[in-house]
Amino acid sequence: MSVILGIESSCDETSASVCVDGVILSNVIANQTIHEAYGGVVPELASRVHQQNIVPAVQQALLNAKVNKNDIDAVAFTRGPGLLGSLLVGVSFAKAFALAKNLPLIDINHMQAHILAHFIGDHKPTFPFLCLTVSGGHTQIVLVNDYFDMQVIGQTIDDAAGEAMDKTSKILGLPYPGGPLIDKYARQGNSDAYKFPEPQIPGYDYSFSGLKTSILYFIRDNVAKNPDFINQNLPDICASVEKRIVTILLNKLQKAAQAQGIKQIALAGGVSANTGLRLGLQELCTKNGWESFVPKMEYCTDNAAMIAIAGYYKYLKGEFAGQQIAPLARMPF
Repeated sequence: MSVILGIESSCDETSASVCVDGVILSNVIANQTIHEAYGGVVPELASRVHQQNIVPAVQQALLNAKVNKNDIDAVAFTRGPGLLGSLLVGVSFAKAFALAKNLPLIDINHMQAHILAHFIGDHKPTFPFLCLTVSGGHTQIVLVNDYFDMQVIGQTIDDAAGEAMDKTSKILGLPYPGGPLIDKYARQGNSDAYKFPEPQIPGYDYSFSGLKTSILYFIRDNVAKNPDFINQNLPDICASVEKRIVTILLNKLQKAAQAQGIKQIALAGGVSANTGLRLGLQELCTKNGWESFVPKMEYCTDNAAMIAIAGYYKYLKGEFAGQQIAPLARMPF
């Protein structure tokens, strides 16, 4: 039997999870509300709150899983990418715990873990499959040949899709975090009310910087004509912006899937919680006769269950890290 303790602290969620023989028994996530007053994550504050949350999160994860700390066989942790100060808290705790209990360490790439979240539960893809990984900091199309044999075949050349949604929410004056609010209002609006441009980037790469500028100018010009434009049209604006972001993402994904001849398509990352994107993927796969895979909501955003399941597969391969390992803000895929 293998018991893996997973630790995630790459940004502003402190999370701990227990995985036993590939089955997730607990997944505790402590969110940080302190950033709401600043309209975004403040790295220094995030690392300090991680220090407050890490021990209680681990204790609760062990309690929920009904597992004693002496039964743990290995500690898996997010090494990167992420905020360096936040990562340092999780890495330091994992190293200290492992050293105290004489346990092996397993370092995990955060983005690979998002993809491996698909192996939590019963509905799992088979290799090879394509995964569209979308978050506030990353937008990637990944060819997944095996658990740790992954190739990025397309990615953003500037801003991420999640960042485009977050910046749109700021422009609209919505509170942080804005992504879920864009999703909420989009469900009430007309997605064809306003048209925004689609970047013409060759291959499977993305670009969202131009779209962000287009949205900024659109709001600026319309508010100049009508100061109450946003309040009067908020659902339609959100629906139109969301539709354009989703179509940009899925058009490239469809192109990549057809070129690769792959019929199993997965979605991962924080933005995979977006309703429009989830529905869009389902429609795309139905139209092409493909099978779609999307993790449960609790495994879409940053969480330790995905770290624990990734750690489980590394544990089976005997791939361990040493105590000298350090966090990486930017980590090679």
